[in-house]
Amino acid sequence: MKRLDWYIIRRFFFSFLLSMILLILIIVFFDLSEKIDRFIEKKAPLSEIIFTYYVNFIPFFVNMFIALFVFISVVFVTSRMAMHQETIAIFTSGISFRRYLYPFLLVSIVIFIFSLYLQNFVLPPANKKRFDFEWKYVRRNKPSGSYNIHMQLSQNSFFTLETYSFPTNTGSLCHLLQLDFNEGLHKHLYAQTIVYDTIRGRWKLLNGYERKLTEKGEIIRTFVEKDTILPLQPKELHRDFENVDIMNFFELNKFIDKQRMRGSDTVSALLVEKHRRISFPFATIILTVLGVAIGSRKVRGGTGWHLGLGIALSFAYILIMQVVSSMGISGVIHPILAAWLPNVIFAVVAYLFTRWAQQ
Repeated sequence: MKRLDWYIIRRFFFSFLLSMILLILIIVFFDLSEKIDRFIEKKAPLSEIIFTYYVNFIPFFVNMFIALFVFISVVFVTSRMAMHQETIAIFTSGISFRRYLYPFLLVSIVIFIFSLYLQNFVLPPANKKRFDFEWKYVRRNKPSGSYNIHMQLSQNSFFTLETYSFPTNTGSLCHLLQLDFNEGLHKHLYAQTIVYDTIRGRWKLLNGYERKLTEKGEIIRTFVEKDTILPLQPKELHRDFENVDIMNFFELNKFIDKQRMRGSDTVSALLVEKHRRISFPFATIILTVLGVAIGSRKVRGGTGWHLGLGIALSFAYILIMQVVSSMGISGVIHPILAAWLPNVIFAVVAYLFTRWAQQ
Protein backbone atom coordinates (compact mmCIF):
# COMPACT_ATOMS: atom_id res chain seq x y z
CA MET A 1 0.00 0.00 0.00
CA LYS A 2 1.46 3.31 -1.14
CA ARG A 3 0.44 6.92 -0.66
CA LEU A 4 -1.42 6.89 -4.00
CA ASP A 5 -3.46 3.86 -2.86
CA TRP A 6 -4.54 5.58 0.35
CA TYR A 7 -5.39 8.73 -1.61
CA ILE A 8 -7.68 6.78 -3.98
CA ILE A 9 -9.21 4.73 -1.16
CA ARG A 10 -10.07 7.87 0.83
CA ARG A 11 -11.70 9.57 -2.17
CA PHE A 12 -13.59 6.46 -3.25
CA PHE A 13 -14.84 5.56 0.23
CA PHE A 14 -15.80 9.17 1.10
CA SER A 15 -17.72 9.57 -2.17
CA PHE A 16 -19.56 6.26 -1.65
CA LEU A 17 -20.35 7.00 1.99
CA LEU A 18 -21.58 10.54 1.26
CA SER A 19 -23.84 9.38 -1.60
CA MET A 20 -25.35 6.60 0.53
CA ILE A 21 -26.00 8.98 3.46
CA LEU A 22 -27.71 11.50 1.18
CA LEU A 23 -29.81 8.75 -0.40
CA ILE A 24 -30.86 7.40 2.99
CA LEU A 25 -31.82 10.86 4.25
CA ILE A 26 -33.94 11.47 1.15
CA ILE A 27 -35.66 8.06 1.42
CA VAL A 28 -36.32 8.46 5.15
CA PHE A 29 -37.75 11.94 4.57
CA PHE A 30 -40.19 10.77 1.89
CA ASP A 31 -41.13 7.65 3.84
CA LEU A 32 -41.79 9.69 6.99
CA SER A 33 -43.91 12.23 5.09
CA GLU A 34 -45.96 9.34 3.67
CA LYS A 35 -46.48 7.48 6.96
CA ILE A 36 -46.59 10.27 9.55
CA ASP A 37 -50.41 10.35 9.52
CA ARG A 38 -50.48 6.65 10.35
CA PHE A 39 -47.93 7.10 13.14
CA ILE A 40 -50.06 9.85 14.70
CA GLU A 41 -53.31 7.94 14.21
CA LYS A 42 -51.95 4.74 15.76
CA LYS A 43 -50.01 6.69 18.44
CA ALA A 44 -46.69 5.06 17.60
CA PRO A 45 -44.03 5.90 20.24
CA LEU A 46 -41.14 7.99 18.95
CA SER A 47 -38.61 5.48 20.32
CA GLU A 48 -40.21 2.65 18.34
CA ILE A 49 -40.39 4.78 15.17
CA ILE A 50 -36.66 5.50 15.38
CA PHE A 51 -35.14 2.35 16.90
CA THR A 52 -37.59 -0.34 15.76
CA TYR A 53 -38.68 0.93 12.37
CA TYR A 54 -36.06 3.22 10.85
CA VAL A 55 -33.03 1.46 12.33
CA ASN A 56 -34.28 -1.69 10.58
CA PHE A 57 -35.61 0.22 7.55
CA ILE A 58 -32.25 1.73 6.58
CA PRO A 59 -30.36 -1.58 6.01
CA PHE A 60 -33.01 -2.64 3.50
CA PHE A 61 -32.34 0.35 1.23
CA VAL A 62 -28.58 0.25 1.81
CA ASN A 63 -28.58 -3.32 0.55
CA MET A 64 -30.84 -2.46 -2.38
CA PHE A 65 -28.64 0.35 -3.75
CA ILE A 66 -25.16 -0.55 -2.52
CA ALA A 67 -23.81 -2.08 -5.77
CA LEU A 68 -25.17 0.70 -7.96
CA PHE A 69 -23.84 3.47 -5.71
CA VAL A 70 -20.43 1.81 -5.65
CA PHE A 71 -20.52 2.00 -9.44
CA ILE A 72 -21.62 5.64 -9.54
CA SER A 73 -19.01 6.59 -6.90
CA VAL A 74 -16.20 4.90 -8.84
CA VAL A 75 -17.25 6.64 -12.07
CA PHE A 76 -17.42 10.01 -10.30
CA VAL A 77 -14.03 9.67 -8.56
CA THR A 78 -12.13 8.40 -11.61
CA SER A 79 -13.79 10.96 -13.88
CA ARG A 80 -12.79 13.82 -11.57
CA MET A 81 -9.23 12.49 -11.46
CA ALA A 82 -9.17 12.31 -15.26
CA MET A 83 -10.52 15.87 -15.63
CA HIS A 84 -7.79 17.18 -13.30
CA GLN A 85 -5.06 15.36 -15.27
CA GLU A 86 -4.33 13.11 -12.27
CA THR A 87 -4.71 9.87 -14.20
CA ILE A 88 -2.37 11.14 -16.93
CA ALA A 89 0.28 11.83 -14.28
CA ILE A 90 -0.31 8.39 -12.75
CA PHE A 91 0.03 6.50 -16.03
CA THR A 92 3.00 8.51 -17.34
CA SER A 93 4.87 7.78 -14.11
CA GLY A 94 4.91 4.10 -15.10
CA ILE A 95 1.93 2.81 -13.14
CA SER A 96 -0.12 0.36 -15.20
CA PHE A 97 -3.89 0.36 -15.45
CA ARG A 98 -4.04 -2.89 -13.45
CA ARG A 99 -1.99 -1.34 -10.64
CA TYR A 100 -4.21 1.75 -10.74
CA LEU A 101 -7.22 -0.56 -10.37
CA TYR A 102 -5.81 -2.22 -7.21
CA PRO A 103 -7.08 0.23 -4.50
CA PHE A 104 -10.54 0.36 -6.10
CA LEU A 105 -10.74 -3.43 -6.08
CA LEU A 106 -9.58 -3.55 -2.47
CA VAL A 107 -12.43 -1.27 -1.34
CA SER A 108 -14.97 -3.11 -3.51
CA ILE A 109 -13.99 -6.47 -1.97
CA VAL A 110 -14.51 -5.03 1.52
CA ILE A 111 -17.92 -3.68 0.45
CA PHE A 112 -18.74 -7.05 -1.15
CA ILE A 113 -18.06 -8.90 2.12
CA PHE A 114 -20.08 -6.31 4.05
CA SER A 115 -22.99 -6.55 1.57
CA LEU A 116 -22.89 -10.37 1.63
CA TYR A 117 -23.15 -10.43 5.43
CA LEU A 118 -25.78 -7.68 5.43
CA GLN A 119 -27.95 -9.48 2.85
CA ASN A 120 -27.85 -12.92 4.43
CA PHE A 121 -27.64 -12.35 8.19
CA VAL A 122 -28.41 -8.74 9.18
CA LEU A 123 -31.31 -7.94 6.86
CA PRO A 124 -33.64 -10.94 7.63
CA PRO A 125 -34.10 -10.20 11.37
CA ALA A 126 -34.25 -6.47 10.59
CA ASN A 127 -37.03 -7.14 8.06
CA LYS A 128 -38.92 -9.19 10.63
CA LYS A 129 -38.90 -6.31 13.13
CA ARG A 130 -39.84 -3.82 10.40
CA PHE A 131 -42.75 -5.94 9.19
CA ASP A 132 -44.04 -6.39 12.75
CA PHE A 133 -43.92 -2.63 13.29
CA GLU A 134 -45.74 -1.98 10.01
CA TRP A 135 -48.51 -4.45 10.91
CA LYS A 136 -48.87 -2.75 14.28
CA TYR A 137 -48.76 0.92 13.30
CA VAL A 138 -48.92 1.33 9.49
CA ARG A 139 -50.93 -1.38 7.78
CA ARG A 140 -54.41 -2.59 8.47
CA ASN A 141 -55.00 -5.25 11.09
CA LYS A 142 -52.82 -8.30 10.60
CA PRO A 143 -54.77 -11.33 9.33
CA SER A 144 -55.60 -13.68 12.19
CA GLY A 145 -55.95 -16.70 9.95
CA SER A 146 -55.48 -18.32 6.56
CA TYR A 147 -57.82 -19.99 4.13
CA ASN A 148 -57.80 -22.37 1.15
CA ILE A 149 -54.59 -24.07 2.25
CA HIS A 150 -53.15 -26.79 -0.02
CA MET A 151 -49.85 -28.42 0.91
CA GLN A 152 -47.80 -31.48 0.05
CA LEU A 153 -46.41 -32.93 3.28
CA SER A 154 -44.33 -35.71 1.72
CA GLN A 155 -43.86 -37.44 -1.60
CA ASN A 156 -47.25 -39.20 -1.37
CA SER A 157 -49.07 -37.22 1.32
CA PHE A 158 -51.29 -34.17 0.66
CA PHE A 159 -53.02 -31.85 3.12
CA THR A 160 -55.86 -29.36 2.56
CA LEU A 161 -57.64 -27.02 4.95
CA GLU A 162 -60.43 -24.55 4.26
CA THR A 163 -59.72 -22.11 7.12
CA TYR A 164 -57.29 -21.80 10.02
CA SER A 165 -57.38 -19.41 13.01
CA PHE A 166 -54.05 -18.61 14.67
CA PRO A 167 -55.44 -17.23 17.97
CA THR A 168 -57.27 -20.51 18.65
CA ASN A 169 -55.00 -22.86 16.63
CA THR A 170 -58.15 -24.29 15.07
CA GLY A 171 -58.94 -25.21 11.46
CA SER A 172 -62.00 -26.43 9.61
CA LEU A 173 -62.72 -28.96 6.87
CA CYS A 174 -59.42 -30.82 6.91
CA HIS A 175 -58.48 -33.45 4.32
CA LEU A 176 -55.38 -35.66 4.49
CA LEU A 177 -54.76 -37.83 1.42
CA GLN A 178 -52.20 -40.60 1.08
CA LEU A 179 -51.58 -41.79 -2.46
CA ASP A 180 -50.00 -44.85 -3.95
CA PHE A 181 -48.81 -43.72 -7.37
CA ASN A 182 -49.27 -47.22 -8.76
CA GLU A 183 -52.70 -47.91 -7.28
CA GLY A 184 -54.10 -44.39 -6.70
CA LEU A 185 -55.75 -43.22 -3.47
CA HIS A 186 -54.70 -45.33 -0.48
CA LYS A 187 -56.10 -43.44 2.52
CA HIS A 188 -58.38 -40.44 3.03
CA LEU A 189 -58.68 -38.80 6.45
CA TYR A 190 -61.35 -36.13 6.90
CA ALA A 191 -62.25 -34.00 9.93
CA GLN A 192 -64.67 -31.13 10.37
CA THR A 193 -62.30 -29.52 12.87
CA ILE A 194 -58.56 -29.77 13.48
CA VAL A 195 -56.89 -28.37 16.62
CA TYR A 196 -53.19 -28.07 17.42
CA ASP A 197 -52.23 -29.11 20.96
CA THR A 198 -49.37 -26.74 21.83
CA ILE A 199 -48.43 -28.75 24.95
CA ARG A 200 -48.16 -32.18 23.33
CA GLY A 201 -47.16 -30.91 19.91
CA ARG A 202 -49.84 -32.97 18.17
CA TRP A 203 -52.86 -32.36 15.99
CA LYS A 204 -56.32 -33.40 17.18
CA LEU A 205 -59.02 -34.26 14.64
CA LEU A 206 -62.68 -33.86 15.61
CA ASN A 207 -65.86 -35.27 14.02
CA GLY A 208 -64.61 -37.04 10.93
CA TYR A 209 -63.93 -40.32 9.24
CA GLU A 210 -61.02 -42.42 8.03
CA ARG A 211 -61.39 -44.11 4.66
CA LYS A 212 -58.98 -46.86 3.55
CA LEU A 213 -58.84 -48.69 0.26
CA THR A 214 -57.53 -52.25 0.57
CA GLU A 215 -57.48 -55.32 -1.61
CA LYS A 216 -60.60 -56.56 0.19
CA GLY A 217 -62.47 -53.36 -0.45
CA GLU A 218 -63.20 -50.01 1.16
CA ILE A 219 -63.12 -49.56 4.95
CA ILE A 220 -64.68 -46.48 6.54
CA ARG A 221 -64.42 -45.66 10.25
CA THR A 222 -65.96 -42.60 11.85
CA PHE A 223 -64.56 -40.90 14.94
CA VAL A 224 -65.42 -38.12 17.34
CA GLU A 225 -61.84 -37.40 18.36
CA LYS A 226 -58.54 -38.67 16.98
CA ASP A 227 -54.91 -37.71 17.72
CA THR A 228 -52.44 -37.66 14.86
CA ILE A 229 -48.88 -36.54 14.18
CA LEU A 230 -48.31 -34.44 11.08
CA PRO A 231 -44.96 -33.07 9.80
CA LEU A 232 -46.50 -29.62 10.03
CA GLN A 233 -46.32 -26.67 12.43
CA PRO A 234 -49.04 -23.99 12.75
CA LYS A 235 -46.58 -21.28 11.65
CA GLU A 236 -46.27 -23.06 8.29
CA LEU A 237 -49.93 -22.26 7.63
CA HIS A 238 -49.25 -18.54 7.91
CA ARG A 239 -48.81 -16.58 4.69
CA ASP A 240 -45.70 -14.90 6.12
CA PHE A 241 -44.05 -18.30 6.60
CA GLU A 242 -42.98 -18.26 2.95
CA ASN A 243 -41.64 -14.71 3.20
CA VAL A 244 -37.99 -15.29 2.29
CA ASP A 245 -37.14 -11.70 3.30
CA ILE A 246 -37.13 -12.78 6.96
CA MET A 247 -34.97 -15.90 6.45
CA ASN A 248 -31.20 -15.90 6.78
CA PHE A 249 -29.10 -17.95 4.38
CA PHE A 250 -29.21 -21.19 6.38
CA GLU A 251 -32.94 -20.91 7.09
CA LEU A 252 -33.55 -20.33 3.39
CA ASN A 253 -31.58 -23.48 2.52
CA LYS A 254 -33.66 -25.57 4.96
CA PHE A 255 -36.87 -24.08 3.60
CA ILE A 256 -35.81 -24.89 0.02
CA ASP A 257 -35.09 -28.51 1.00
CA LYS A 258 -38.50 -28.81 2.64
CA GLN A 259 -40.32 -27.26 -0.32
CA ARG A 260 -38.43 -29.49 -2.75
CA MET A 261 -39.40 -32.55 -0.71
CA ARG A 262 -43.03 -31.43 -0.80
CA GLY A 263 -42.94 -30.89 -4.55
CA SER A 264 -43.75 -27.18 -4.25
CA ASP A 265 -43.87 -25.08 -7.41
CA THR A 266 -42.01 -22.25 -5.59
CA VAL A 267 -38.63 -24.00 -5.60
CA SER A 268 -37.39 -22.16 -8.71
CA ALA A 269 -38.21 -18.77 -7.20
CA LEU A 270 -36.51 -19.74 -3.93
CA LEU A 271 -33.37 -20.90 -5.75
CA VAL A 272 -33.23 -17.62 -7.68
CA GLU A 273 -33.44 -15.73 -4.38
CA LYS A 274 -30.75 -17.91 -2.82
CA HIS A 275 -28.21 -17.41 -5.60
CA ARG A 276 -29.09 -13.72 -6.02
CA ARG A 277 -28.09 -13.17 -2.40
CA ILE A 278 -24.54 -13.97 -3.49
CA SER A 279 -24.53 -12.68 -7.06
CA PHE A 280 -25.87 -9.21 -6.27
CA PRO A 281 -23.18 -8.37 -3.66
CA PHE A 282 -20.55 -9.79 -6.04
CA ALA A 283 -21.73 -7.27 -8.64
CA THR A 284 -19.92 -4.56 -6.62
CA ILE A 285 -16.58 -5.99 -7.79
CA ILE A 286 -17.60 -6.24 -11.46
CA LEU A 287 -19.18 -2.77 -11.47
CA THR A 288 -16.08 -1.32 -9.81
CA VAL A 289 -13.87 -2.57 -12.64
CA LEU A 290 -16.38 -1.23 -15.17
CA GLY A 291 -16.57 2.14 -13.39
CA VAL A 292 -12.78 2.57 -13.33
CA ALA A 293 -12.58 1.70 -17.04
CA ILE A 294 -15.28 4.24 -17.92
CA GLY A 295 -14.08 7.14 -15.79
CA SER A 296 -10.30 6.86 -16.08
CA ARG A 297 -10.15 8.07 -19.68
CA LYS A 298 -10.62 11.77 -20.38
CA VAL A 299 -13.26 12.43 -23.04
CA ARG A 300 -15.29 15.32 -24.34
CA GLY A 301 -18.23 16.01 -22.07
CA GLY A 302 -16.16 15.37 -18.96
CA THR A 303 -17.71 14.12 -15.75
CA GLY A 304 -21.25 14.65 -17.03
CA TRP A 305 -20.69 12.24 -19.92
CA HIS A 306 -19.14 9.66 -17.61
CA LEU A 307 -21.98 9.90 -15.08
CA GLY A 308 -24.60 9.78 -17.85
CA LEU A 309 -23.08 6.60 -19.25
CA GLY A 310 -22.77 5.16 -15.73
CA ILE A 311 -26.43 5.84 -14.90
CA ALA A 312 -27.52 4.35 -18.25
CA LEU A 313 -25.52 1.18 -17.56
CA SER A 314 -26.98 1.03 -14.03
CA PHE A 315 -30.53 1.04 -15.40
CA ALA A 316 -29.50 -1.56 -17.99
CA TYR A 317 -28.18 -3.81 -15.19
CA ILE A 318 -31.42 -3.47 -13.21
CA LEU A 319 -33.51 -4.19 -16.33
CA ILE A 320 -31.50 -7.29 -17.25
CA MET A 321 -31.62 -8.51 -13.64
CA GLN A 322 -35.42 -8.16 -13.49
CA VAL A 323 -35.96 -9.88 -16.85
CA VAL A 324 -33.73 -12.88 -16.21
CA SER A 325 -35.02 -13.24 -12.63
CA SER A 326 -38.57 -13.50 -13.98
CA MET A 327 -37.37 -16.10 -16.48
CA GLY A 328 -35.71 -18.09 -13.71
CA ILE A 329 -38.78 -17.96 -11.45
CA SER A 330 -41.01 -19.16 -14.29
CA GLY A 331 -38.60 -22.01 -15.09
CA VAL A 332 -37.58 -20.75 -18.55
CA ILE A 333 -33.89 -20.78 -17.55
CA HIS A 334 -32.00 -22.40 -14.68
CA PRO A 335 -32.16 -20.44 -11.38
CA ILE A 336 -28.36 -20.23 -11.12
CA LEU A 337 -28.15 -18.78 -14.62
CA ALA A 338 -30.97 -16.35 -13.80
CA ALA A 339 -29.07 -15.08 -10.76
CA TRP A 340 -25.63 -14.82 -12.37
CA LEU A 341 -26.36 -13.90 -16.01
CA PRO A 342 -26.41 -10.09 -15.38
CA ASN A 343 -22.98 -10.38 -13.75
CA VAL A 344 -21.65 -12.46 -16.65
CA ILE A 345 -22.93 -9.92 -19.20
CA PHE A 346 -21.46 -6.97 -17.30
CA ALA A 347 -18.19 -8.83 -16.73
CA VAL A 348 -17.85 -9.04 -20.52
CA VAL A 349 -18.78 -5.34 -20.83
CA ALA A 350 -16.21 -4.47 -18.12
CA TYR A 351 -13.53 -6.43 -20.00
CA LEU A 352 -14.26 -4.58 -23.25
CA PHE A 353 -14.21 -1.16 -21.53
CA THR A 354 -10.96 -2.13 -19.76
CA ARG A 355 -9.34 -2.90 -23.12
CA TRP A 356 -10.60 0.46 -24.41
CA ALA A 357 -9.27 2.32 -21.34
CA GLN A 358 -5.80 0.78 -21.68
CA GLN A 359 -5.36 1.92 -25.29
